[in-house]
Amino acid sequence: MGAHEIRIRLGGVSRQRAYMITNRADFPQPVADLSQGKVWLVGDVETWMGVHRRHQSANSEA
Repeated sequence: MGAHEIRIRLGGVSRQRAYMITNRADFPQPVADLSQGKVWLVGDVETWMGVHRRHQSANSEA
């Protein structure tokens, strides 16, 4: 999963916000740093989101 997919999965956050999130100490480390950008494992990102972004899914159900 690249940065663009992470932005979409996080609800369409800005590039700057996605950069801030992916550089947090508790965000999963990328598995590769390609010329087009960093790449993360989908499972790692989904697990992180399940812990840290729970309030967002609760708000969307209301």
